[in-house]
Amino acid sequence: MAALVAPEAAAPRGPTEAGETTQAAELSRSLSRLLPGLEADSKLGRRRALEALQRALEAAPPEEPAADADAAAAAFQGPWVQLLLPRLLRRLADPAEGCRALAVRLLGLGLRRAARPRDALPRLLPALAARLASSEPARRPPPEACEELRLALVQLLGLAVRLAGAAVAPYLDDALRALRCALLDPFAAVRRESCECAAGLARATPDHFHMQSESLIGPLMQSVSHQHWKVRVAVIEATGTVIQLGSARSLDDVLPHFAQRLFDDVPQVRQAVTRVVGAWLLSLRDRYSFFHKLIPLLLSSFHDEFPEIACEASSLWEQVGLQWQTENEDDLKDKLDFAGPPPAHHPSPGSRPGLGCRELVFRNLSKILPAICHDITDWVVGTRVKSAQLLAVLLLHAEDHVTQHLEPVLRTLLHACADEEVAVVSNCTRSAELVGTFVNPEVFLKLILSTLRKSPSPSGLLVLASLIRGCPREALQPHVKVIATELAQAHICQGSENSLYGERLLQCVQAVVSVGREDCRRAGELLLEVLVTVLALWGPSGLGDKAQETLAELAAVEGMDSTQDLFRAHVSPLLEWLAASHQDWTGHSVELLQLDVVLTYSGPALGDALPQLVPILRSCLQPARDPAMRLKLFSTLTGVLLGAPETVDSQGQLHGHLDTLAQDVFVPNLQWRAGRTAAAIRTAATSGLWALVSSGALSGGQIQDMQETLMPQILTTLEEDSQMTRLISCRIINLFLKTSNGVIDPDKFIKIYPELLKRLDDVSNDVRLAATSALVTWLQRVQSEASKCCYQSSVRHLYRELLVYLDDPERAIQDAVLEALKAGSALFPDLLVKETEAVLHKHRSPAYCEQLLQHLQALPPAQ
Repeated sequence: MAALVAPEAAAPRGPTEAGETTQAAELSRSLSRLLPGLEADSKLGRRRALEALQRALEAAPPEEPAADADAAAAAFQGPWVQLLLPRLLRRLADPAEGCRALAVRLLGLGLRRAARPRDALPRLLPALAARLASSEPARRPPPEACEELRLALVQLLGLAVRLAGAAVAPYLDDALRALRCALLDPFAAVRRESCECAAGLARATPDHFHMQSESLIGPLMQSVSHQHWKVRVAVIEATGTVIQLGSARSLDDVLPHFAQRLFDDVPQVRQAVTRVVGAWLLSLRDRYSFFHKLIPLLLSSFHDEFPEIACEASSLWEQVGLQWQTENEDDLKDKLDFAGPPPAHHPSPGSRPGLGCRELVFRNLSKILPAICHDITDWVVGTRVKSAQLLAVLLLHAEDHVTQHLEPVLRTLLHACADEEVAVVSNCTRSAELVGTFVNPEVFLKLILSTLRKSPSPSGLLVLASLIRGCPREALQPHVKVIATELAQAHICQGSENSLYGERLLQCVQAVVSVGREDCRRAGELLLEVLVTVLALWGPSGLGDKAQETLAELAAVEGMDSTQDLFRAHVSPLLEWLAASHQDWTGHSVELLQLDVVLTYSGPALGDALPQLVPILRSCLQPARDPAMRLKLFSTLTGVLLGAPETVDSQGQLHGHLDTLAQDVFVPNLQWRAGRTAAAIRTAATSGLWALVSSGALSGGQIQDMQETLMPQILTTLEEDSQMTRLISCRIINLFLKTSNGVIDPDKFIKIYPELLKRLDDVSNDVRLAATSALVTWLQRVQSEASKCCYQSSVRHLYRELLVYLDDPERAIQDAVLEALKAGSALFPDLLVKETEAVLHKHRSPAYCEQLLQHLQALPPAQ
């Protein structure tokens, strides 16, 4: 106390100084009564002393004139620094938690009341560092065990920094030592408060902080992925300030962590990264050296799922571009003075990036692209998506400057378009469209087409389709035929059976047609060949509808009303294209499927193409050719012949080729040969013949001419193992018999009914019924002959056989046989009566025989 009382005996002073001395003396006397209690052995005694001190310090009137407040602060300064501060600092290590808490509170009160808070720093900061810092922060807990007290200590440190300002600089080591540990504190609130304190320390001591700022980066980056999002935000903001006012050398350590925070699930975290990076681009001292590292981070936020973040990123980027443009106005003088309009086909001319933004990207693109090309193949989906989005943004800024980087860009797009993630593929197709917009097609076609020639792939076709979609029509016009020629090459349009490959190939044609429009007329035939291939290989797997829509578009650009008109115009070149290789076709040949598509879609146009079509059929359906190929071709032919009046006979010219079809197509394939494959071919040939004769395209005379050639072969097919073959053969014979109007050769005619009778024992009721129907027609044909008496013995044999089946277990067969006997009863009724009466008693039920006899009795007498 002597030190406080001694000044009172000094020389006389002014009224203010005397007042301050009096207040200091009074405060010293009041403190002298309380301070001894701080050293009491009893926890209760120390606590009571601390509480009394708190009441004493808080007893000052809350509102005082400024002069009085300054005088009180000046009077408090001496006792505070010399008496109160040391003892309170010792209480920071008090065994009692309550005493430590009161000591921290009193230290805060003291700092606020003191006239010169900086005078407390030499003792305060080392004491705070001693309570907050441990020798090994990652392993050992801090000396202060209570987390609420650690929070209060960090708040006290922040208060000291705010009140003392630049005076903290000499004690920067202690402050940083405390903060390095506090930034790793287990208590989240301590970390957040430490971040604010670190930022305040950087702002308070800018001239000295940069020399030691790097020591905070490690702890900050360890906390940047903390589980509490508010901690992450605080760390990001503090890092921004530490780098801004400290050393930029730490930026390389910070940016990878910031890049990861762009994937954070919490939008506030991503927004904090965007703001900090934008601030660095605007005001970091060494920002020019780090543009190529900071630009990708800011531009990545353009596609944030929250519109507010994307909008803020766009606004910051615009500010960065304008600032850089202003700073480099001399270098950009010509571009500013002679600024042209946006490119004619710019995807968004109304929101084209400013000159500064475009120049920044262009000048740093060579440094940014390699990293994007690497990250777009990363194993993490989110990284690939962000990289693909960023690439599109960069290409939009680079415009035609991307030409010098075209090869690595296309290589990257080819790889990324094969990604399984839809978002990656969609962004890469967008990038390819931008390349098509800004780069001369002659340049990118040279690269992409050479790649497709070496190794066709779905991703390569997708990139080509996207390039074409983005290309202006005027620029694409000279290259339409080149593109169509390449796509029509067999190794490209037949490059894979994968449905994805077909979809990408179809997208290429769609892009050419939609962009080229009327310019596609010169390449219409080639594009049609590609579409035929798509329908042939992938139509059944789901691309049929899309391919037909593209056919309709191609027909429209060629000035035609329908797809049939399109095929009518090109059917002859298409058949010539297919006929060039028909000698080598097998069951696996794509050309066989292509022929099926041409025949299916050409419709009436086939009537004019018979001179080209029939030779292909005759050659490919020879018995020596591949059986699988013949089966498929017969299936196609059957489908065409079913609608012959609207297809192959639309011009009425089919009759001129019937002999060729009968002699060179059907007869060789209906001849019996051993093996199941040969039997299947006979079934297919029989189906084709039935389709032809039942289509309605042939006259009776034409069918009769075919009957003379084909009846022997058809009779042999009645013995086939295939039920379908037997059934169709019965129907063909029935039709032949109905349409034969000329003179019958008895020797040939009489051989027909025994073969049909055999079919009444068939295992299939359908075949038995068809055979019965054919026998009815045979009997009717005999009845029309003038010399029917020549057939009496044959008819008697037929009567006897049919009467046996009149007692068949199947009622349907009995009904059919009864009708057959009724139909043939007019030939020799007396003979039939005699035969019926002979077997009447042998039948299980005489009902059908009695019906037949009643019918015979009702017949008029023979003339």
